[in-house]
Amino acid sequence: MKFIHQREHLNEGDLVIIECSRMCNIRLMNDANFRSFKNGGRHSYHGGAFDRFPAKIVAPSTGFWNITIDTVTRRAISVTRKPNLTHSIKIVRR
Repeated sequence: MKFIHQREHLNEGDLVIIECSRMCNIRLMNDANFRSFKNGGRHSYHGGAFDRFPAKIVAPSTGFWNITIDTVTRRAISVTRKPNLTHSIKIVRR
């Protein structure tokens, strides 16, 4: 699965604001869960499927966090190309 990825150092309470041109899955994960996600394993995250934007997710604790975006579709997504969408990720520091 291809996805868009950004790693940020966030403080507890910081707000991650995502704009996206289409319905997508947005996950906010720590490094251990991100490694598991990349390897197809079980992982936990904050976020989910969003179809209304801006999507807002609050950082639950201070540390490095991985933000991933992938499209929600019933069709298989090419494993050689990233999802075809436009997006922006903004961090509001608290």
